[in-house]
Amino acid sequence: MSSSNPHRDEPEDDAEIEMLAEDDVHEMVEDADDDGDMAMGSDEEGEEILLQNDSIAYFDGHKDSVFAIAQHPLYPNVIATGGSEGDADDAPGKGYVIDTSAAASRPVLPPSYNSDPDAPQTTELQPLFAIDGHTDSINALTFTLPRGEFLVSGGMDGRLRVYATSVSQSSAQFKFLAESQETEEINWLLPCPSADYPNTIALGASDGSVWVLTLDASDPSNPIQIVQSYFLHTGPCTAGAWTPDGLLLATVSEDASLHVFDVWGAATAKSLVTDNGQTVVSLTDADQRFAVEGGLYSVAISPSGGLLAAGGAAGAIRIVSLPRLSSQQQGPAQPQRNTENQAGTILAALAAQQDGVESLAFSPNPATPLLAAGSVDGSIAVFDPSRSFALRRHLKGAHDGESVVRVDFVRAAPAAAAAGWLLTSCGLDGVVRRWDLRGATASQAAVAGAASSGLVKEWKGHRGGGDGGGVLGFVQGETGERVVTAGDDGVVLVFEA
Repeated sequence: MSSSNPHRDEPEDDAEIEMLAEDDVHEMVEDADDDGDMAMGSDEEGEEILLQNDSIAYFDGHKDSVFAIAQHPLYPNVIATGGSEGDADDAPGKGYVIDTSAAASRPVLPPSYNSDPDAPQTTELQPLFAIDGHTDSINALTFTLPRGEFLVSGGMDGRLRVYATSVSQSSAQFKFLAESQETEEINWLLPCPSADYPNTIALGASDGSVWVLTLDASDPSNPIQIVQSYFLHTGPCTAGAWTPDGLLLATVSEDASLHVFDVWGAATAKSLVTDNGQTVVSLTDADQRFAVEGGLYSVAISPSGGLLAAGGAAGAIRIVSLPRLSSQQQGPAQPQRNTENQAGTILAALAAQQDGVESLAFSPNPATPLLAAGSVDGSIAVFDPSRSFALRRHLKGAHDGESVVRVDFVRAAPAAAAAGWLLTSCGLDGVVRRWDLRGATASQAAVAGAASSGLVKEWKGHRGGGDGGGVLGFVQGETGERVVTAGDDGVVLVFEA
C-alpha cells in the first residue's frame, strides 16, 4: 500500500554495525531520470499538463486503489488483482481476474505516436471473473504452485477466500471453494514452491501470527487444512519468504524479529532446530548485533537457500546464514562460516540507504550473485554477496525521491547474457523502470541517465506523486517481456518490453 509505517523513519543506533565507506562503493548514481514524469507549461489561460501513457492495454474496473496482483504460474496472461472498492472506511474489498492476451503487441513507434490519431490504440481489457465476499480491502493474492489450481485472496478483514481454477490456453474458469478466518487482518500470502507439498500457502497476519495451509478440493468437509500455526512474533508480521526447496519459511515483523520455521520437520530430522522446537533461526532485538530500531519489513532468500536478507527501518539490512536441507538448493558454495552447524550467523549488517527497506530481491542466477534493495528514500542499492556484500551500485534517483515499492529480477532474460542482471522496479512516482546492472551500452545512452545508471527501459501511465498515485506492485512472468501493474490510482496497465 502507499502508506508508510511512521516508525520506519526512526534512525538506527547500533554501534556495532559496520558502515560502508564511500570508497567501497563501486558506482553511485545521483539521478537516473532527468526528464521527469510529465511536461508542464503555463500561459495566461492556465496550466497545460501533457501525460504520457506507454501501456498497450489497461483495465479500469476497480473503483479505488489496487493493492495486490498475482499471475498464474503456467498461463502468465491470467492476472488477478485486488483492492478496495470505495471511499468509505468500511468499503468492501473487490478483485478481478483479467486476460492480458487480448493486448496486441505494438511495433516500435516514434515518441510522437501519442498525438497521432491513426496510431494503435491502447486495448481495454474486460474482467473474466470478480473476486468478492470480503468486507474490507483485498491486500494479498496468490495462485498456488505448481499448477495454479487455486486462487487465494486475503483481506484486511482477516478473511481467506479460495477459488478452484481451471485454466487452459483457450479458457479460464473460477469457482468459489471455501473461506476461513483465523486472524483479524492478513498482510501477505505466499505459495509453497515444493512439488512435494502442492497447493500449500503461507500467510502472515497483523497480530503477528503465521499460518501454513494446504488446499484440497477433493475433501469438501475440510478443503482448507491447517498444517502449522506459529505465534512467536509480538508485532505485525510484515513479510515472508520460502526457501527455494519449500522446506523452510522465513518471516519478519515490526517487532524487529526474524523466525525461520521448520514447516515440514526436515531440520528436526537433522537436529538443527532451536530450543523452541519450531525454528532453525530465531533472532530478535535482544541481540544487539541484529537489532533494527523501527522493525523489519522485507525478507528474501538466495537461490542457493544458504543466505537470508532482512530489511527494515533506516535502511538497515541484516544478512543471516541458513542451513541447506536438500539437494534442490543449488549454487556456488558459501564461505566456510555458512555451514549447517552455524545457521543463524549474522554475516553482515548493511546500511547504505537512509530510509526503510521495503523490498529485497536476490538475482535468480547463482553465477551473478546480486542483492537489490528498494527503499522509502527513493533509491535502489545493489550489493555483491560474493564480495562480502560490497555496495555495487547505489541508484539514488531511481524513483525521483518517491518510495520504491518493489524490486524484482527478471528470472529468464530473453538474451542469455543478461540473465540475472535485469532488475525491474516500481515506485510511488507512478513509473516502472528496468535496469541492466552490468552497466549501460552506447545504444542505451539516449535514455535519460542510462549512461551512468544502466536504465534500459521505463514505462509511464500511472498517476504518481504521493496520495492517490503510484505503482503498488507488478508481475512480469519469467522473461519480463510484459509487465502488468497494480496502481494506487485504481488502474491496471500492461506494458511491453
